[in-house]
Amino acid sequence: MAFDYRKYVAFKPVGKTDRRWPDKVIDKAPTWCAVDLRDGNQALVKPMTVAQKQRLFDLLVKLGFKEIEIGFPAASQPDFDFCRKLIDENRIPDDVKIQVLTQARPELIERTYEALKGAKRAIVHVYNSTSTVQREQVFGLDRAGIRDIAVNGARLVREIAARHPETEWTFQYSPESFTGTELDFAAEVVDAVTEVWRPDQGQPVIINLPATVEMATPNVFADQIEWICDNIQRREHLSISVHTHNDRGCAVAAAELAVMAGADRVEGTLMGNGERTGNMDLVTMAMNLYSQGIDPTLDLSGMAEITEVVEACTEISTHPRHPYAGELVFTAFSGSHQDAIRKCLARREPGELWNVAYLPIDPFDIGRRYEEVVRINSQSGKGGVAYVLERDYNISLPRWLQIEFSKMVQKEAETNGGEIDSLTIHRLFEERYLKVHDDWALRAYDLHRDSEGVQADVTVGSGTTERSLKGRGLGAVEAVSDALERQFGISIAVEAYDEFALGEGTNANALACIRLMAGGQHCSAAALAEDTTSATLQALFSAVAQVVGTEMRAAETRPDTVDA
Repeated sequence: MAFDYRKYVAFKPVGKTDRRWPDKVIDKAPTWCAVDLRDGNQALVKPMTVAQKQRLFDLLVKLGFKEIEIGFPAASQPDFDFCRKLIDENRIPDDVKIQVLTQARPELIERTYEALKGAKRAIVHVYNSTSTVQREQVFGLDRAGIRDIAVNGARLVREIAARHPETEWTFQYSPESFTGTELDFAAEVVDAVTEVWRPDQGQPVIINLPATVEMATPNVFADQIEWICDNIQRREHLSISVHTHNDRGCAVAAAELAVMAGADRVEGTLMGNGERTGNMDLVTMAMNLYSQGIDPTLDLSGMAEITEVVEACTEISTHPRHPYAGELVFTAFSGSHQDAIRKCLARREPGELWNVAYLPIDPFDIGRRYEEVVRINSQSGKGGVAYVLERDYNISLPRWLQIEFSKMVQKEAETNGGEIDSLTIHRLFEERYLKVHDDWALRAYDLHRDSEGVQADVTVGSGTTERSLKGRGLGAVEAVSDALERQFGISIAVEAYDEFALGEGTNANALACIRLMAGGQHCSAAALAEDTTSATLQALFSAVAQVVGTEMRAAETRPDTVDA
């Protein structure tokens, strides 16, 4: 297949000669509207369950969003039911407006108001496509026909709202595919809609200008926004909103330049989940403002919780290089980078402005620690599951065990549904890695080092099952592995083990994690003990028990294997 660029038409610039936005500086956050539960949800292979929607809605409220689009209730029964659930169960804070989407079709607008009945504050978001390609190839209508759809929809939105004065209504109109619409026609349709709604007479109105498909560079979008702001009627009474998509990978840049060009409001999703290449990433844009000393009006300090909830609800992993939220985004592998960071931190005094090499923001501000995000070796930062274990139980896991254990937690979540809380994560970890069977409990050990290595004398078991094992090796782990090989007639190869000294808050002083190949099978285990050697040996026994069984027994073919 030929890679034929000639079949594409280059996007024509607006041709503005009086652009002012390049000289503007963003000095305050726009109004944010999170559309994760509508635009984000409809882009998922597996749409969210009610429990997932509720969890994500609660997170958005916790982060400080005051406008949240919760669905398209007229087009989806699950969306309708979720809207009713929020209202009927009084789950919407008084200072939060829910927003719902509807096409400018009478039956859908009627159904939308049914879903919103009883809401204290709500935004009715009505749209119809205005672009050239949609007019000509999808609807087969001229400009007048498209304008009539918008106007008729606006009238019905106003009329039905008047029947429900108990709700504080905001009207929102979107000329869908704005970036593919002639600017003079976009302004004509917007003016026709606001002539119906009359924001100049007190009705709150949002005009949303979506880059439904990102078609040009961000500066072109900024020109379009500035042109509209300069040429529409009743501008001073309107909130101009933008909704950028990421087809060209520039959604955040386009939204930022749009704010410089006059936009008051930005719609997007956490982590940028959305159709095709995604929506504008609210986390990235808000944190960009934060990094410039501008209050984003959102609390993004708990980044681990944000990524955990978003991943659980969307079933999409956060890229490790995602700006601000990625697992590796603050990790410095280069020795020179690490050296520079440490020198900057050593010179920094409390209260000073942040000015540290290679770190655009202080990782601590979003719940990360220097010890976690800058490492001497190639291990990356902790994931959500490991974070919970460390935060609540002072248990730090090596990278290989983080990956392995997170799959178990994910499986548990898929089986049982809903949220996996901290207690459940800890229970799963104990049952899978820390549980010690009586026959395999370490009772005593003696490690004697001589010129040939280490002689290990170990006692395991309890009561009548107590057994003494002897082995030899270059180190303690190798010596005890030799004893187990003699006992069971299997080969044991330790692939990885890690020891951690624990701080205050636990009865044990050390944690050891081990992964090995025993009898041709992979197995791993962990152990808590008073010292690192005891923990390591117990982890070794627990891992081997997964292969040979929980009952301590000698290999039938080698009755003499107890003695070294």
